[in-house]
Amino acid sequence: MNWFSFLRGGILQNLSGVSDRRRTGTRIWGETEMNTRNSTLRMLVFILILFAAARSAAGQKIPVASPANDGQLIAVDQTPPPTQNDTTSDLHKRTSRYVIHPSDTLELNFMVTPDFNQTVTVQPDGFITLRDVGDLPAAGQTLAELTESIKKAYSKILHDPVLSVIPRDFERPYFVVGGEVGKPGKIDWRGDVTLTQAIAMAGGFTDNAKHSQVLLFRRVSDQWASARLINVKQMIRKGDLKEDPVLQPGDMLYVPKNTLSKIKPFIPNSGLGAYAGL
Repeated sequence: MNWFSFLRGGILQNLSGVSDRRRTGTRIWGETEMNTRNSTLRMLVFILILFAAARSAAGQKIPVASPANDGQLIAVDQTPPPTQNDTTSDLHKRTSRYVIHPSDTLELNFMVTPDFNQTVTVQPDGFITLRDVGDLPAAGQTLAELTESIKKAYSKILHDPVLSVIPRDFERPYFVVGGEVGKPGKIDWRGDVTLTQAIAMAGGFTDNAKHSQVLLFRRVSDQWASARLINVKQMIRKGDLKEDPVLQPGDMLYVPKNTLSKIKPFIPNSGLGAYAGL
């Protein structure tokens, strides 16, 4: 090997090393830049997720970066889903106005033509008989609806009749308490009454009552009724009646039997005494 060949080989080796170092440095720099970009993207996603969680109560759509879409922002609906307790959200609330029933007695007062004043009784089929007009359906209507119906019926013989409908004898609002209470039955609703007060009005729990599973049935509409399970035993033990619901007219309370009362007929007297002594 001559000196020229040796020098040429050394120069080519050095150039090759420089080229390799450049390629290695470029690759390392590219990887570092990519790692930095990914870290920044992950941090941005984390910050936006925290921001979205903080705004979830407002039910707004929050833009969140998605790594699957190369960091593009997508809209995420943060509206909380309906809970199980939101039973009445999809149901029509029942009207709170009084609805006329059969056997109700109504007084009709005509302001301009008092000769047509009369007292009518709702028949078992739901109709009333009006003087000089005839039969008219009344059951199932509110007083305002029936007043408009009567006006329309008398408009055939009177010009713009003005009248008022006053209930004189009607079905009082009530609630029902059944099951394991001292005096089950229908109780007149006279103002705000809570569940525990209603049970006391019905004679209180019997020895066979299951205090922890009292059922409250409430009519939401003519086709729907809601049912709620209430742990009265826990409320009384804690001495906290904040969850004691206020009843509404037409509600029904049912107190079931406890487990011991259900198996009591199948236990011999001696065995029952031993069980009670535990």
